[in-house]
Amino acid sequence: MFTEVEQEQLIEKLEIFKIQGRDKRGRKILRIIGKFFPARNLSVEVVNKYLAEKIFPELEKRPFAVVYVHTDVEKSENFPGVSALRSFYDTIPVKVRENLEAVYFLHPGLQARLFLATFGRFIFSGGLYGKLRYVSRVDYLWEHVRRNEIGMPEFVYDHDEDLEYRPMMDYGLESDHARVYGDAPAVDSPVTMYSMRCIS
Repeated sequence: MFTEVEQEQLIEKLEIFKIQGRDKRGRKILRIIGKFFPARNLSVEVVNKYLAEKIFPELEKRPFAVVYVHTDVEKSENFPGVSALRSFYDTIPVKVRENLEAVYFLHPGLQARLFLATFGRFIFSGGLYGKLRYVSRVDYLWEHVRRNEIGMPEFVYDHDEDLEYRPMMDYGLESDHARVYGDAPAVDSPVTMYSMRCIS
Protein backbone atom coordinates (compact mmCIF):
# COMPACT_ATOMS: atom_id res chain seq x y z
CA MET A 1 0.00 0.00 0.00
CA PHE A 2 1.26 3.47 -0.84
CA THR A 3 1.78 6.12 1.81
CA GLU A 4 -1.02 8.63 2.40
CA VAL A 5 0.84 11.33 0.46
CA GLU A 6 1.50 8.96 -2.44
CA GLN A 7 -2.16 7.96 -2.53
CA GLU A 8 -3.29 11.59 -2.64
CA GLN A 9 -0.81 12.29 -5.44
CA LEU A 10 -2.13 9.26 -7.32
CA ILE A 11 -5.75 10.45 -7.06
CA GLU A 12 -4.68 13.89 -8.28
CA LYS A 13 -2.55 12.57 -11.14
CA LEU A 14 -5.19 10.15 -12.45
CA GLU A 15 -7.97 12.78 -12.24
CA ILE A 16 -10.40 10.18 -10.94
CA PHE A 17 -12.59 12.99 -9.55
CA LYS A 18 -12.80 16.22 -11.50
CA ILE A 19 -15.25 19.12 -11.35
CA GLN A 20 -15.65 20.05 -14.98
CA GLY A 21 -18.30 21.67 -17.15
CA ARG A 22 -22.05 21.96 -16.68
CA ASP A 23 -25.11 20.03 -17.71
CA LYS A 24 -27.94 21.40 -19.83
CA ARG A 25 -29.58 22.84 -16.70
CA GLY A 26 -26.47 24.82 -15.81
CA ARG A 27 -25.43 22.58 -12.92
CA LYS A 28 -21.76 21.95 -12.18
CA ILE A 29 -20.57 18.45 -12.99
CA LEU A 30 -18.43 16.14 -10.92
CA ARG A 31 -16.93 13.69 -13.41
CA ILE A 32 -15.78 10.35 -11.99
CA ILE A 33 -13.81 7.89 -14.16
CA GLY A 34 -14.29 4.42 -12.67
CA LYS A 35 -11.53 2.79 -14.72
CA PHE A 36 -8.96 5.16 -13.23
CA PHE A 37 -9.78 4.17 -9.64
CA PRO A 38 -6.87 1.99 -8.43
CA ALA A 39 -8.84 0.16 -5.76
CA ARG A 40 -5.89 -1.95 -4.61
CA ASN A 41 -3.69 1.08 -3.97
CA LEU A 42 -6.09 3.46 -2.23
CA SER A 43 -7.45 3.32 1.30
CA VAL A 44 -11.01 4.38 2.05
CA GLU A 45 -9.71 6.91 4.59
CA VAL A 46 -7.44 8.66 2.09
CA VAL A 47 -10.18 8.84 -0.56
CA ASN A 48 -12.63 10.27 1.98
CA LYS A 49 -10.05 12.84 3.10
CA TYR A 50 -9.30 13.85 -0.49
CA LEU A 51 -12.99 14.28 -1.29
CA ALA A 52 -13.58 16.28 1.90
CA GLU A 53 -10.67 18.64 1.22
CA LYS A 54 -10.58 18.98 -2.57
CA ILE A 55 -14.03 18.17 -3.98
CA PHE A 56 -16.88 18.70 -1.51
CA PRO A 57 -16.10 22.37 -0.69
CA GLU A 58 -16.70 23.17 -4.38
CA LEU A 59 -20.13 21.54 -4.33
CA GLU A 60 -21.68 22.93 -1.14
CA LYS A 61 -23.23 26.08 -2.53
CA ARG A 62 -25.20 25.15 -5.65
CA PRO A 63 -26.96 22.16 -7.24
CA PHE A 64 -24.68 19.83 -9.18
CA ALA A 65 -24.74 16.56 -11.14
CA VAL A 66 -22.38 13.60 -11.28
CA VAL A 67 -21.24 11.92 -14.49
CA TYR A 68 -19.93 8.50 -13.51
CA VAL A 69 -18.07 6.74 -16.34
CA HIS A 70 -18.28 2.97 -15.78
CA THR A 71 -16.51 2.04 -19.04
CA ASP A 72 -14.04 -0.88 -18.64
CA VAL A 73 -14.46 -1.14 -14.87
CA GLU A 74 -13.31 -4.56 -13.67
CA LYS A 75 -14.36 -5.83 -10.24
CA SER A 76 -10.89 -7.12 -9.39
CA GLU A 77 -9.05 -3.96 -10.48
CA ASN A 78 -11.03 -0.78 -9.92
CA PHE A 79 -14.16 -1.59 -7.93
CA PRO A 80 -13.63 -0.48 -4.31
CA GLY A 81 -16.23 -2.83 -2.83
CA VAL A 82 -19.62 -2.42 -1.20
CA SER A 83 -18.37 -1.31 2.23
CA ALA A 84 -16.10 1.31 0.64
CA LEU A 85 -18.97 2.66 -1.48
CA ARG A 86 -21.10 2.93 1.62
CA SER A 87 -18.30 4.74 3.46
CA PHE A 88 -17.79 7.20 0.58
CA TYR A 89 -21.50 7.95 0.53
CA ASP A 90 -21.82 8.28 4.33
CA THR A 91 -19.04 10.88 4.49
CA ILE A 92 -20.68 13.22 1.98
CA PRO A 93 -21.70 16.34 3.95
CA VAL A 94 -25.45 16.97 4.18
CA LYS A 95 -25.18 20.23 2.19
CA VAL A 96 -23.42 18.45 -0.66
CA ARG A 97 -25.87 15.55 -0.59
CA GLU A 98 -28.81 17.96 -0.76
CA ASN A 99 -27.28 19.73 -3.78
CA LEU A 100 -26.80 16.51 -5.78
CA GLU A 101 -29.67 16.43 -8.26
CA ALA A 102 -28.68 13.82 -10.88
CA VAL A 103 -26.22 10.98 -11.43
CA TYR A 104 -25.58 10.03 -15.07
CA PHE A 105 -24.21 6.47 -15.11
CA LEU A 106 -22.43 6.00 -18.46
CA HIS A 107 -21.95 2.49 -19.92
CA PRO A 108 -23.60 0.52 -17.12
CA GLY A 109 -22.93 -3.18 -17.40
CA LEU A 110 -25.41 -5.92 -16.65
CA GLN A 111 -23.63 -6.72 -13.38
CA ALA A 112 -23.71 -3.06 -12.32
CA ARG A 113 -27.42 -2.79 -13.09
CA LEU A 114 -28.21 -5.95 -11.15
CA PHE A 115 -26.02 -4.84 -8.26
CA LEU A 116 -27.72 -1.44 -8.03
CA ALA A 117 -31.19 -2.93 -8.46
CA THR A 118 -30.44 -5.30 -5.58
CA PHE A 119 -28.35 -3.19 -3.20
CA GLY A 120 -28.83 0.40 -4.37
CA ARG A 121 -31.47 1.33 -1.83
CA PHE A 122 -29.45 -0.13 1.04
CA ILE A 123 -26.18 1.58 0.12
CA PHE A 124 -27.55 4.94 -1.00
CA SER A 125 -30.18 6.46 1.24
CA GLY A 126 -31.93 9.79 0.93
CA GLY A 127 -33.33 9.25 -2.52
CA LEU A 128 -30.00 9.11 -4.39
CA TYR A 129 -31.00 5.86 -6.09
CA GLY A 130 -33.96 7.65 -7.64
CA LYS A 131 -31.63 10.31 -9.12
CA LEU A 132 -29.67 7.69 -11.05
CA ARG A 133 -29.96 7.75 -14.86
CA TYR A 134 -28.44 4.97 -16.96
CA VAL A 135 -26.84 6.25 -20.16
CA SER A 136 -25.85 3.51 -22.62
CA ARG A 137 -23.98 5.67 -25.20
CA VAL A 138 -21.89 8.84 -25.05
CA ASP A 139 -24.20 10.43 -27.62
CA TYR A 140 -27.10 10.02 -25.19
CA LEU A 141 -25.03 11.78 -22.51
CA TRP A 142 -24.93 14.92 -24.66
CA GLU A 143 -28.70 15.15 -24.35
CA HIS A 144 -28.07 16.04 -20.69
CA VAL A 145 -24.55 17.48 -20.60
CA ARG A 146 -22.89 20.30 -22.55
CA ARG A 147 -20.67 18.40 -24.96
CA ASN A 148 -17.75 20.84 -25.20
CA GLU A 149 -17.40 21.36 -21.47
CA ILE A 150 -16.55 17.87 -20.25
CA GLY A 151 -13.61 15.77 -21.39
CA MET A 152 -13.84 12.04 -21.97
CA PRO A 153 -10.92 9.62 -22.29
CA GLU A 154 -10.48 8.04 -25.72
CA PHE A 155 -11.31 4.54 -24.45
CA VAL A 156 -14.86 5.72 -23.70
CA TYR A 157 -15.44 6.55 -27.38
CA ASP A 158 -13.70 3.31 -28.40
CA HIS A 159 -16.18 1.39 -26.27
CA ASP A 160 -19.08 3.15 -28.00
CA GLU A 161 -17.67 2.08 -31.37
CA ASP A 162 -17.39 -1.51 -30.18
CA LEU A 163 -21.04 -1.40 -29.18
CA GLU A 164 -22.04 -0.12 -32.62
CA TYR A 165 -20.00 -2.59 -34.68
CA ARG A 166 -20.24 -5.64 -32.42
CA PRO A 167 -23.83 -5.39 -31.27
CA MET A 168 -23.91 -8.78 -29.57
CA MET A 169 -20.91 -8.01 -27.38
CA ASP A 170 -22.09 -8.63 -23.83
CA TYR A 171 -25.72 -8.33 -24.91
CA GLY A 172 -28.62 -9.92 -23.15
CA LEU A 173 -32.30 -9.48 -22.66
CA GLU A 174 -32.50 -6.47 -20.41
CA SER A 175 -35.43 -5.87 -18.10
CA ASP A 176 -36.47 -2.30 -17.49
CA HIS A 177 -36.34 -2.18 -13.69
CA ALA A 178 -38.77 0.75 -13.67
CA ARG A 179 -41.54 -1.75 -14.50
CA VAL A 180 -40.63 -3.83 -11.48
CA TYR A 181 -39.62 -1.16 -8.97
CA GLY A 182 -41.52 2.12 -8.92
CA ASP A 183 -38.57 4.38 -8.08
CA ALA A 184 -35.91 2.61 -10.14
CA PRO A 185 -33.50 4.61 -12.30
CA ALA A 186 -34.68 5.81 -15.65
CA VAL A 187 -33.13 4.26 -18.75
CA ASP A 188 -32.18 6.33 -21.78
CA SER A 189 -33.81 4.10 -24.35
CA PRO A 190 -36.87 4.31 -26.57
CA VAL A 191 -37.62 0.68 -25.73
CA THR A 192 -39.82 0.25 -22.68
CA MET A 193 -39.90 -3.36 -21.52
CA TYR A 194 -37.05 -5.31 -23.06
CA SER A 195 -34.07 -4.24 -25.06
CA MET A 196 -31.30 -5.86 -27.02
CA ARG A 197 -29.12 -2.81 -26.43
CA CYS A 198 -25.67 -3.51 -25.08
CA ILE A 199 -25.52 -3.60 -21.34
CA SER A 200 -21.78 -4.24 -21.32
